[in-house]
Amino acid sequence: MRLFALAPIPLALFALSGCGYHALGAATHLPPDVKTLAVPVFATKTEAYHTETVMTQAVIREFATRTRLRVTPDEDADAVLHGTILKETVEPLTYNSSTLQSSSFLITVVVSVTLNDRDGKVLYENKNYVYRQQYQSTTNLSSFFEESPAAVERLSRELARQLVADVLEGF
Repeated sequence: MRLFALAPIPLALFALSGCGYHALGAATHLPPDVKTLAVPVFATKTEAYHTETVMTQAVIREFATRTRLRVTPDEDADAVLHGTILKETVEPLTYNSSTLQSSSFLITVVVSVTLNDRDGKVLYENKNYVYRQQYQSTTNLSSFFEESPAAVERLSRELARQLVADVLEGF
C-alpha cells in the first residue's frame, strides 16, 4: 500500500525535470565559453537623432540585468552584438478636427541585429525587428511637452526585452 502512495513522487519529479524552466540568465543557447559581451553603439541608416544611443543603452541594460554575461564596450569580448537601425518613421495617426493638426503619431523602427562570437561565427541573427510606439501631441504651446523621446525609450525597452529573450532562448 505504501508503495502505491509513493509511486506518484518519482513520476512528478520526472515530469518537472523536462518542463522547460531554467535559471535566470542561464543563456541556454549560447556557447558556454561566452562570458563577456560587447555591445557597440547601434549603427543607423536614418536621419533620426539619438535613437541609436537610447536603443543601445536599453539593450546593454537588459543583458546586464537578465544574464550572467559581463557586458563591456570592448569589442575584444567573447561575443559582439551589432545592431543597425534600418528605418525609423513617424506617421500621424489621428487628427484634431478643430485645429486640423495631428493629435497622435506612430513611430515605427526596423532594426537588424547580429550576434557573433570571437571568431565571427553568427550565434544569433534577426534582420527584421519591427517595433511601433504611439504618442500624443499637444496644441497648447504653454504646456507643450515633446513626447517622441519617451516613445523611443519605451520602444527601445520593448526591443531590448525581446532581443535578450530571443538570444537566450535561441529563437
